[in-house]
Amino acid sequence: MCLPAVALAKAGITLVVHQHNMPTKLQQLTKEFLEHLEIEKGRSAKTVENYHFYLKRFFSWAKIKEPNQIEQDLVRNYRLWLNRLKDQAGQPLKKNTQNYHLIALRTFLKYLAKRDIKTLAPEKIELAKMPDRQIEFMEGTDLENFLEAPFKIEQPEIIKFRDKAILETLFSTGLRVSELANLKKNDINLNKDEFTVRGKGSKLRVVFLSNQAKHWLKKYLEARKDMSAYLFTNHDKASLKRSKKKDDKGLTPRSVQRIVEKYAKIAGITKKITPHVLRHSFATDLLQNGADIRSVQAMLGHSSITTTQIYTHITDKQLREVYKSFHGRKRRHE
Repeated sequence: MCLPAVALAKAGITLVVHQHNMPTKLQQLTKEFLEHLEIEKGRSAKTVENYHFYLKRFFSWAKIKEPNQIEQDLVRNYRLWLNRLKDQAGQPLKKNTQNYHLIALRTFLKYLAKRDIKTLAPEKIELAKMPDRQIEFMEGTDLENFLEAPFKIEQPEIIKFRDKAILETLFSTGLRVSELANLKKNDINLNKDEFTVRGKGSKLRVVFLSNQAKHWLKKYLEARKDMSAYLFTNHDKASLKRSKKKDDKGLTPRSVQRIVEKYAKIAGITKKITPHVLRHSFATDLLQNGADIRSVQAMLGHSSITTTQIYTHITDKQLREVYKSFHGRKRRHE
């Protein structure tokens, strides 16, 4: 994916526009738009940075002076340019990355329209058609073997308990890996079945703990001797020293990812398993057992229902099986 937020931050891109090719009027309007995103819309700093990058790229390419110069032909040529653009690895931009550029431009045009500034109508910008996303998830024996994998190898008891608690918590809550890694011990109360997590855009949502997740979290916390404030932490000597100095960091998202990959291999699962696959497994399990999509949207912390609708392919397939099993059964024998 081309220059995500992390790369922007590394490049030191700020929200003050210093673009020689960008005339004063568009420069000022862009600055006001970015402030509008931050203040009125409450978008995160990363989102504002990304919008800034995508708009700056468009204006740098277009070399236009006024908002009314943004026309349909110009946008069409820009789309062609994006489609032929190569990223740092020499690969064409993914369709969703191309769409991020167009979404930023469309949102900017909506802002201009609200201010009665003459420009291209935002609805004239159509996004590239995305291929249907293939959702990887685990179920049945694969899932059971995976969740039991921490006990299938020789390792210290504290690591078994920690890793089992991580796997059960991911499957129980559908948390993003960054959300899990940021959890502190005082974020959860094991006497309750639920806790509040701060997700994308600092939005709060309630997630639920299964009996298995609660059981293994309790065992893990009881076995710990460190002073770390984090729910999940390293247990090597260096980490123990850091936790005593109160400068511990807990497990990183990358560490959690490695833990998940390790147990997938131990469980004999050949496809790539990541924490996000567990998030997919959580959502799929709920939908297959009759949960409605709005509830699943809330539990996953998706701001838009369209994001959650990627899972309907799975439930559609299940409905098809139900239809084949139960519809017109008597007629087959006539």
